[in-house]
Amino acid sequence: MSAYRLLSFSEEGAPRAGVSVGDTVIDIAKATGRPELSALGEVFRTWGTTESLCRQLAADSGSLESAVIKPLAALEIAAPWIPGNIFCAGANYQDHVEEMARVMNAPVALNAKQLGDNPWHFIKTSRSAVVGHGAQVAIPRFSTRLDHEIELGVVIGREARDVSIEDAIGHVAGYTIANDLSVREVGRAASPAGSPFHYDWITMKCFDGSCPLGPWVVPAAQITEPQNLAMKLSVNGQLHQDSSTRHMIFDIAEQIAWLSSRVTLQPGDLILTGTPAGVGMPYQRFLAPGDQVSLWIEGIGELSHGIRSP
Repeated sequence: MSAYRLLSFSEEGAPRAGVSVGDTVIDIAKATGRPELSALGEVFRTWGTTESLCRQLAADSGSLESAVIKPLAALEIAAPWIPGNIFCAGANYQDHVEEMARVMNAPVALNAKQLGDNPWHFIKTSRSAVVGHGAQVAIPRFSTRLDHEIELGVVIGREARDVSIEDAIGHVAGYTIANDLSVREVGRAASPAGSPFHYDWITMKCFDGSCPLGPWVVPAAQITEPQNLAMKLSVNGQLHQDSSTRHMIFDIAEQIAWLSSRVTLQPGDLILTGTPAGVGMPYQRFLAPGDQVSLWIEGIGELSHGIRSP
C-alpha cells in the first residue's frame, strides 16, 4: 500500500481536499470527477467508500494527469477539515497526573481507571476554534496565561453507537495532531455563591483559534500502534512536552467505547485523547506574543503555529 496523507489546501480562498503522496498532492475532486469531494469533511463522512478511492489515488499517483497534481511545497496548507464535534479527554496521561502531584507536593493518587471510574471528556467548539498549520493564534484579551497541550487527534470514520472496546478502533478513519490551547486564570466562576456550575469551560477552552489542527490526517491503516507513538512539543525550539501515547490512562478504544455509550459518534467527529506532562501551568510558564509552537507526533509529522497579541 502506498503511504499517503489527507489534507486541505487553499485555492482561490477556498479549501480543497487532497491526497498527499511524497512531495505531491492530488486534488481528490478533480481526479475523481466528484465535486462533492472537494471538502475533506465529506471524504470522512463517506469514508466507508472513499477510503479505497483515496488509497487507489495514492497508488496511481505516478500516472495521473498534471492537471490534478500539485507540488506540496507550493500549496498553502489549511486546517484539514472542520470537525462536526470535538470531544476532549481530561486528565488522561499518567505522567501528567504524577507531574501535577509533584508540583503540589501531594502523594500520587490512584488515577480514574484504577479507581474504577470512566473516561472524562468535555466539548470544544469547532468552527471558531480550529485553525491550520502556520496559523497565528491571538492571545485572548481576557487572559495572560495561555497554555499549550499537545494531543493525538482521532478522526471518526464510521458511525459509532454503543460499540465495544474490541470493535472501537474499526471506527477510526485516521490520526492527526492538535494543540488544545487553554487559558488558566479565568476558568472558575466566582458567582453565584454556592453554585455547582463552577467551571467556565467556554472561556477556558473555546476561544477563537484554540484548536490548531493538522497539518494532515494519516489514515488509520498506516498507524499500526497508535498507543505507542512518541510525541513532543517545543516553544521557540525549547522542548516542553516529551512523552508517548503509551502513557494514556484510558486508551483510544476505551474512549471511543465510552463516548459512544453516551452519544452517537459521527464520521468527521474528532476526539482529542489527552495531554502528557510538560504543560506550562505547573511551572507558571505561559505562551507570549511572538512564540512559535511546534508539535510532533511519530508517524504523523509536525504541526506548527505562532502566537500573537490580541
